[in-house]
Amino acid sequence: MCWDLIFVMVLVLSFYIFYFSAIHMIQNLKLIAGPLCALLVLFFTDLDPGNPLATRMAAITIWMAIWWLTEAVHLAVTALIPFVFLPMLGIAEPKIVAFQYMDQIIFLFIGGFLLSFAIERWGLHERIALKILMLVGTRNDRILMGVMITSFSISMWISNTATVMMLLSAVLAIIYMTEQLAGESKQQKDFAKALLIGLAYSATIGGMATLVGTPPNMVFMRAYNEAYPGNTDMNFIKWFSIGFPVALSMLVVCFFILKWLFVKSNKSSGLTKNYFEDAYGKLGKFSFEQKVVSFVFISTAVLWFTRADIDFGALKITGWNTLFPFPEYIQDSTVAVFMALLLFVFPSKKEPGSSLLSWKDATKLPFDIILLFGSGFALAKGFEISGLSNWLANQLSVFKGANPIVMVACIALVVCVISEFASNVASIQLVLPILIAFQKELDIHPLFLMVPATLAASLGFMMPVVTAPNTIVFGSRKLRSWIWQKQDCCSTWPAL
Repeated sequence: MCWDLIFVMVLVLSFYIFYFSAIHMIQNLKLIAGPLCALLVLFFTDLDPGNPLATRMAAITIWMAIWWLTEAVHLAVTALIPFVFLPMLGIAEPKIVAFQYMDQIIFLFIGGFLLSFAIERWGLHERIALKILMLVGTRNDRILMGVMITSFSISMWISNTATVMMLLSAVLAIIYMTEQLAGESKQQKDFAKALLIGLAYSATIGGMATLVGTPPNMVFMRAYNEAYPGNTDMNFIKWFSIGFPVALSMLVVCFFILKWLFVKSNKSSGLTKNYFEDAYGKLGKFSFEQKVVSFVFISTAVLWFTRADIDFGALKITGWNTLFPFPEYIQDSTVAVFMALLLFVFPSKKEPGSSLLSWKDATKLPFDIILLFGSGFALAKGFEISGLSNWLANQLSVFKGANPIVMVACIALVVCVISEFASNVASIQLVLPILIAFQKELDIHPLFLMVPATLAASLGFMMPVVTAPNTIVFGSRKLRSWIWQKQDCCSTWPAL
């Protein structure tokens, strides 16, 4: 009996040693694969005879792509590679590379995050959520609709990550209350799944509607302005005219799919008719701080919409930027930072001596994402300087005779698949330089290729850790999948 016990213990110990060794080996392989493939490209290929810079740039890109796809290291660590190796391999000097890491589009992102911090600090998000839920009622399907509309509406203007983080507590409160009233039946568990998945998916979808809603849209705008400085056919309102109908259609489809899968009964959730009214009443009166933040929030949206000229064909509305001597210097990022500055200087009545937004709030800015932005811009600059974009364009000339609709569908599909395994920022940063080169070779309008690809980059819905909203709701421990196990995988840095 003793020998049997020892044998079992040795067997279990051997299993654990093998298991952790395998994990360690896989992690080492991920780390080695990037630089190893880069060295193979660097020493054993010559993409463009007479132009070694193209091969060097391809090696850097492959290294970054492997580390981004496998997340061998933190994504922000991978983002530092261009700053080191573009100068080291003679592609660009450090001053040029460093400039890419602080592009004006990054300040648009910073301003949007600061605005979201103010909304969260003064509890304005709870009022918005409860107000919409008051309108939709207490039936399961209507609560799901209310959560999705709220998440969709807010994420149009601020980060989808910030949106889900702000609304998660309210959604979990609804789930907890319905569990207390209806018990933890299968129907109740399905309802909880629907609410959490709906919260995450609608935040991602809502971000597609505006230029500031999600990082890939801002990456696109910067890349488009950089590659086509003479084009004036894309701004905030023009993106909205494309992105909002697409996003709204996807929201409707997503709602009906979740309703079909998880909310098959339209019976009441068990909440009293006045539950949301009572919860809203407990928030008290609309505070001075909430009024000011609301005004700033609405004003920012209006200023973004009306900054540039709006042309409806028969009617043209002149943008307010024409009031300045150099209107082309006024960008959406200018608006975002200016409105954030107002929050830093406007005093609070509830907390005398402090402002609506403090620098302590600003320290929550995700600088890792800012680095990720910058690396994409540096990568695109490297493509341009090295001539790799021209080489890619020549390789893609085989598609000249392809049907444009089929071509765009294939591009969107490829980007969508990539975004299931890498962050949406990383995927669009890898694809946009290629599309720019592709467009120049095929002589078609760049927006025809770049807009569908940018929208497709936000469609990484499948994996629990493929987007930050997915990871946040999976962190609630109320969702499971056959891939995702109950472990600390949620603590890993999520892709955007």
